[in-house]
Amino acid sequence: MYYGPEFLGEVFTAWAKEAGMAIQYIQPGKPNQNAYIERFNRTYREEVLDQYLFTSLEHVREATWWWMIEYNEDRPHDALGDMTPLEARKSAGNSSFELST
Repeated sequence: MYYGPEFLGEVFTAWAKEAGMAIQYIQPGKPNQNAYIERFNRTYREEVLDQYLFTSLEHVREATWWWMIEYNEDRPHDALGDMTPLEARKSAGNSSFELST
């Protein structure tokens, strides 16, 4: 059965409840309360979704896979002291790790 976007919220909340998850909502019109995911969504949209004319869901998945590798293993992030997320994770395992502000 196809659910239009107006029905997906209810399906999601029912699934989350069954899975034992609590949903924390942001205030309407306050996307800055969810800044990390908003930033990620923008980056993903600009660097993957806007760059290709996809021919299949598999094409989207493959482009996303290679982008995730580059994003997490090759690209330094300012918030991680110019380390990649992989380097930051390894560093956190070896010593105390502090994010730069």
